[in-house]
Amino acid sequence: MEHLSVNAAQAIVVRSVQLPGIESVKLEQCLGRVLAEDIRANRDQPPYDVSAMDGFALRSADVANAPATLLIIEDIRAGDMPTKTVQAGQCARIMTGAPVPPGADTVIRVEDTQAVSDTQVQINVTVKPNNDIRPRGEGMRNGEVVLQAGMEITPGVVGMLAMVKRIDVQVYRQPRVAILSTGDELEGLHDPFNANKIPDANSYALMAQVQVLGIQPVLLGIARDEPEELRQYLQQGLKYDVLLVSGGTSVGVHDYVRPTLEALGVQMKFWRVEMKPGHPMAFGVAADSFVFGLPGNPVSSMVCFEEFVLPALRRMMGHTRIYRRTITARLTHEVKHKHSRTEFVRVMLAREEGSYAVTSTGAQGSGILASMSKAEGLMVVPAESKGMAAGSSVTVQLLDGMAYQHEAGGEY
Repeated sequence: MEHLSVNAAQAIVVRSVQLPGIESVKLEQCLGRVLAEDIRANRDQPPYDVSAMDGFALRSADVANAPATLLIIEDIRAGDMPTKTVQAGQCARIMTGAPVPPGADTVIRVEDTQAVSDTQVQINVTVKPNNDIRPRGEGMRNGEVVLQAGMEITPGVVGMLAMVKRIDVQVYRQPRVAILSTGDELEGLHDPFNANKIPDANSYALMAQVQVLGIQPVLLGIARDEPEELRQYLQQGLKYDVLLVSGGTSVGVHDYVRPTLEALGVQMKFWRVEMKPGHPMAFGVAADSFVFGLPGNPVSSMVCFEEFVLPALRRMMGHTRIYRRTITARLTHEVKHKHSRTEFVRVMLAREEGSYAVTSTGAQGSGILASMSKAEGLMVVPAESKGMAAGSSVTVQLLDGMAYQHEAGGEY
C-alpha cells in the first residue's frame, strides 16, 4: 500500500466515517451537540410593536415643530398592556420592552425630554415614525425556521431553543470511543513505579483530546505484546464506534496490531502517511467500528489525533467545521527541513500588530511530550519545503478547543 500525503489520508478518513444516528436530549444537556432537525418558531417575537427605549410613545406629527409639550395619559411598563389610545397632544410614558399603545407611531427616549409637571412633558426633538420601536416579529415569526439542522448548539442556540420552548432536542448521537495502549514496555498509571518502564501517557493524552470534544471515552488499559491478549483487547475495542490504538503499528517483528486487526475483519485503508511526526499512522474500517492505529511515541500520537481522529469524530458528531482553524503568522526563527514529509512543528504564539508571531516550543523529538504541553499551535511545514527562513509567512493550526473551520487549511 502506498504512503499517502496528509491531505489524501484525511480525505479517506472523512469519506469513510458515518453519522452514528440521532437521539433526543434535554435542553439542559444539549450544549456542544449538533442539531439533527430544523427548529421553527412557535410565535411572533416580539408579539407586538414594543419600545426599544425608556421614554414616551407619541404621534410623530405632534413634535414636527419641537419643542412641544404633551399630556401624559398613562404609564406602560414591560408586561403591561396599554389601556388608552394616544390622541393629538398626548403621549404615554413607556418602558423598554413595553407594547406601543394605539395611536402612537414613534418613541422618544427620555434623554430627549424635560419634565414640565407630573402630567406634562416637553419633547425637545423631532423624529420620524417608528423611531425606537421594535416591530412585531422582528426577532422571529411564527412558523419560520430559526435554527437549521447541522448547527452546533452554542449558548446562543440554547437561548433560541428556550425561546421556542423546546424541552427535548433532536441531536446527532456522540460516537462511543475506546482507547487502548499496547506494549510490554508500558507502565500503567496505577502500576508500581518501575524506572525501567515507560509511563502510559498516551491513554490519558488521547483521553483529554477526546474529552475536549465533549465525549467521555473508555480506557481499555494496556495490551501486552502477546497475540492472544492483544486479540482479546482489540475484540473488546471493536464493540465501540471508534477504537484508538497507540503503539504496535510499525513493521517490527513484535508489532502485532495490524495483522491482528486484519484477522478480526478490519479492512485497513492505509498504514503509512508522509508526515513527521506520525509516519506509522494506520486507519481501518470494520463492520460497526472505525479503527485508528496511532504511533507509540506520545507526540506522534497526539499530532495524528489532531490531523485524523479529530476531523473524523467531529464529522461523526454532525459538525461541518471539522478541521482545526488555521492562521497565517510570522516565523521568528529558521526551521530546517531536509526530508519529503509534511512536518508539524509545535509552536507558541505571540500577538503582533495585526498578526501573530510563532516560535518553536523547543526540541521537536516525537517522544518529548513537553513540546505538546507548551504548544498553542502546530506550524505546517510542507513536504516540498527546503526549510523556512526567519520572517517567513507560515500556516499554523490553532490548538484551541473552539477554533474549527470547514477545510483542512492548505495543501500538505
